[in-house]
Order: sequence, then structure tokens, then C-alpha cells
Amino acid sequence: MMTCIQRPNFALLLCALAGASAPFPAHAQSDAPPTLQTGDSQFVELLPRSLAPQIMLDRLDGKSIPLNALRGKAVLLSFWATWCPPCRRELPILERLQKTFDAATLEIVAISIDKAGKPTIERFLDGLNVKHLRIYLDPTGRIAEHANQETGAPFPLYGMPITYVIDRKGSVVGYITGEVNWLSAEGIAFLKYFTDG
Repeated sequence: MMTCIQRPNFALLLCALAGASAPFPAHAQSDAPPTLQTGDSQFVELLPRSLAPQIMLDRLDGKSIPLNALRGKAVLLSFWATWCPPCRRELPILERLQKTFDAATLEIVAISIDKAGKPTIERFLDGLNVKHLRIYLDPTGRIAEHANQETGAPFPLYGMPITYVIDRKGSVVGYITGEVNWLSAEGIAFLKYFTDG
């Protein structure tokens, strides 16, 4: 049986060529998150789900927290970089989104993969007027790696930005590549599925 979960467009083509009746395993309508798609991408649900890795997250302000300390909240694990134009558009949306949802139900973890250093990242954020979004750092690729590198980092980067969704039980549900308007009706409905459940 073919598993079609990693690259949505390529996986759909492979499944169609293989004669599969559906690109993803069937499950009850109430168990599936709402549709989330942009002009270029769609949310890819990862099945079977697995627990998020036990890793430390290093913040721009120097503090560190374990990822599993966020269990009980839905988590948007968003990877971005200063050299990424769509990231420039999405980061202010993430900051506004942080104010839209109760901090007890949704945590936004915006992780820079830049190697340029803290001053460069701070200047970039100042230029975007992003002042309240909690920023995390992964300059060495310990948390995320480009999909073809295979260094053992737990989160593959299939594009930039890329956002992984972790549910309140701590399971990695899936990901979406490219910028997302999380404040759209579709984005809010998608997130409420995870925060209200």
C-alpha cells in the first residue's frame, strides 16, 4: 500500500498513477482537520502521527524551554529566515495571530534558521516592526534541516517558510509550506479545530 503524505502534489500524482482511490488514508470526517490551502500549497497531514521530539528550544532573548513544556496547547512550529521574502510577509501575520488566540490554547514558535547571528535577526525583525512574537533560533540545523540533507534533525524543511502543527496531546499533525494568511477565515477555522478540541 502506498503512503502519500510527504509532498502533496508529487504524492497525488504518484497515487493517481498507481491507481490508488484516495491519496491519503481514509478516516472519519470528524477526525480530519479542516482544509487549509494557499495558492501554492496545502496542509499535509502526517499519518500515522508521532509525538513531537523531546528537544530544547532556544529563544532570541537567551532563554530555553523544552518543546514538550508546551503540551496542552496547539503549537505552530514555524521555520523562517531573513533571506526568505514570503517569511517577511508571514511574520507580521504570526505576531497578530498571537494576539488573536488565548495564550493558553495556542503557542506560536517562530524559529529562525539563519546563521548570520542575533544582531542580524534583531535588525530584520525591527524592520518588520515585529516586536512581540517570541523568536527562537536554530542556526546549526539541530531542529530543522533541508529535506535532502538527512543530518538527523527532526523537522525536514520542504520549503520556506514551513509550519508544522503540533496538537494539544503533543503529536505532530502535519505541515504546510509557504506563507499562510493565518488570520483568514480558513486559517482561523483550521486553528480552532486544534485549540477548541
